[in-house]
Amino acid sequence: MNTKLTELLNSFSENNISEERKSVLMPLSNYLKSKLEKGETIRLNFICTHNSRRSHLSQIWAQTVAFHFRIKNIFCYSGGTEATEMFPKIAETLQNQGFEILQLSEGKNPIYAVKYDENEAPMICFSKTYDYFFNPQSQFAAIMTCSSANEACPMVLGAEARFPIEYDDPKAFDGTELQTQMYAERSLQIAQEMWWVFKSLNA
Repeated sequence: MNTKLTELLNSFSENNISEERKSVLMPLSNYLKSKLEKGETIRLNFICTHNSRRSHLSQIWAQTVAFHFRIKNIFCYSGGTEATEMFPKIAETLQNQGFEILQLSEGKNPIYAVKYDENEAPMICFSKTYDYFFNPQSQFAAIMTCSSANEACPMVLGAEARFPIEYDDPKAFDGTELQTQMYAERSLQIAQEMWWVFKSLNA
C-alpha cells in the first residue's frame, strides 16, 4: 500500500470513535463477520443521494481498509438515487491523503481511477445510480450514507441487508474558506470508522 496511506491508517485509534458511533457501525461489522465465517463473497454498495461525495469516500476507504487488513473477497461499490458527478474536491482530498488519482475522462460526469497500492487494480469512480449495471444487482449490503437517501429508499432492490451509516455532508462548506478542512475531516472520519469496522473482524 502507498506509504502515506499506511502511515495514516496506522495512526488511527478506536478511542477516537464514540460509543454512539460504534453502536451504529456494529451491525455492519456483525454482517461482515457472518459472511466471512461462511466463506461468502462480500459486496458493499454505499448509497447517497447524488453519488458525489460521501458514498465515494465510503466506497474508497472501505476497499482500502479491507486490503490493509488482508480481508479477501470483498468488493465495494457506490451509487445514488440519481447520478450527478463525483465532486472534484473529493478527488483532490483523497489525493492529498495519499491516493494516486487519474482522471480518465472529461465532461459533466468524469471518470476517475483511484489507486491505493501500486500492484492492485484501481477503483473506477464516477457518479451512477445504485442499480446501474456497474454495481451488483443482488447479494449485496446497502449502506446508506446520507439521511435523504435513507428516507427516499425504504427498499433497495436486490440488497440482502441494509445499514444506515450516515455522515454530515461536506457540501455545506462549498465556496467557504473551511471547504478544504471540512472535506478532509469528513474523509478522515469515514476512513477511521471503516478502519474500526474492518479491524474488528480480526479481533
